Amino acid sequence: MSELPENNNFLTESAEGVSSETVQQKFARRNAALRLQMVSGIGPRIYGDLIERFGSAEEVLAAAPSDIRNVPGVGAKLGSNIALASEVDIEPVLDCCQGHGISILQRGTPGYSKRLEEIYDPPAILFAKGELLPCDELSIAIVGTRHATSYGIKVADQLARGLALAGLTIVSGLARGIDAAAHRGALAVGGRTVAVLGGGLLKMYPPEHQTLADEISEAGAGAVLSESLPQQAPKSGSFPRRNRIVTGLSLGVIVIEAADRSGALISARLANEQGREVFAVPGRMTDRMSKGTNGLIRDGATMVQSVDDVLEHLGPLPTAAKIETSSGESLTIRSPAELKLNEQETLVLQLISEDATEVDWLIQQSELPAARVLSTVSVLEMRRLIRRVSGTAVVRI
Repeated sequence: MSELPENNNFLTESAEGVSSETVQQKFARRNAALRLQMVSGIGPRIYGDLIERFGSAEEVLAAAPSDIRNVPGVGAKLGSNIALASEVDIEPVLDCCQGHGISILQRGTPGYSKRLEEIYDPPAILFAKGELLPCDELSIAIVGTRHATSYGIKVADQLARGLALAGLTIVSGLARGIDAAAHRGALAVGGRTVAVLGGGLLKMYPPEHQTLADEISEAGAGAVLSESLPQQAPKSGSFPRRNRIVTGLSLGVIVIEAADRSGALISARLANEQGREVFAVPGRMTDRMSKGTNGLIRDGATMVQSVDDVLEHLGPLPTAAKIETSSGESLTIRSPAELKLNEQETLVLQLISEDATEVDWLIQQSELPAARVLSTVSVLEMRRLIRRVSGTAVVRI
């Protein structure tokens, strides 16, 4: 069986007006990527180098072994394995995905996170239950120790709730402790959350979080992701690799409670390497679980004492994100700081474009008193969300 369920992201463009041949081409591209991903010895970096050299997974499978061996990192043995990749049996994987409602997200196709594609070594394939939405480009990771204190659990819950209410998607690793508290906090207020697993989607770890994973993937609450095959059990080395996806999906990472050798500090290092913001919640100097977070703050991480600390320090987005308000209104967000605006400030800001916008036009379109529009424009200018281009016109930054 070579097809996946209708909710598969490879079928999101197979609506009316798209030929069956185009859909089949997408299946072929997905199948080639999956076969290449399943070759032993191919990690995300070598996969990326192969695609850069040959253009697509299909071209890699069709390439001569001598050409494949010219790619850095590909030796004789791996080159021989790649040459035989077209014979890899992917039918059991596809049948498994169909039977369990699992989508396959391929790098470079609709449904795959644009933000994740920016990192040095994005996964070629992600298996997903639930769905990534455009609004998930506005995400923040919350990570920390599995052995969290009651204080850490409370802080993770409060920050996740506040940031989710502000419009951010909460990303974490579904581990015990801080991760689980962050996911639950987002769900509690009807927010979105994304969980990234270290093993396959059908090999839940820890097993007691299966119910939480189901809550995330069902009813539009978010998605559960993994780069491992669905039936693959987690290994110790897969969790650090998982962390690069957690941070890669996010604008920044908040570390709550971490010992000086905590895996959460790996996430902080990866976030820094990926150009993401690093935040940390301070703790008592006598607490073992505060050594890592206090050390991050000492080394330059932004100290977090409230939701506002996060929103104020997240810089402008590389590309605008779309979010939906509780009233169903669609907003274009270019900076997380915009999530702090009140209703009037949001109304005026949404009317201002990247081209010169006349203040008189803002008064007319907003139907607000002129004095109120002028004061709002001044507030937006002070917050560096807009700038003046003349005495009567402004542009959105």
